[in-house]
Amino acid sequence: VQLQASGGGLVQPGGSLRLSCLVSGNSVRGYTISWFRRAPGKEREFVAATRRSGGNTVYADAVKGRFTISRDNAKNTVYLQMDSLKPEDAAVYYCAASSRVILSSTSDSQFYDYWGQGTLVTVSS
Repeated sequence: VQLQASGGGLVQPGGSLRLSCLVSGNSVRGYTISWFRRAPGKEREFVAATRRSGGNTVYADAVKGRFTISRDNAKNTVYLQMDSLKPEDAAVYYCAASSRVILSSTSDSQFYDYWGQGTLVTVSS
């Protein structure tokens, strides 16, 4: 399974971006797909997930109400719509896939076996 993240860029505070994660090598239907991010000098943190069982979504508290994760199984792609962006959202965003992560561990990166290369999001005026 290969993941390719794209869509990052420079945006002003309050603006929006949509990230995409294209999955190849297998159907995205069989995977929980999550977005993680790493800001300079900080640990990698969980952002959002769309689970393989029914596509239920999970969000970090920091992004609830501002970010929306969705999947298009026909296009084998997962999206992260990011609205009302803040300077603290600036980071490299990674998508990751897991066929084994259980609900209670969705935010734990150790359960993800496949990772994309990352896409940089800069939030600045």
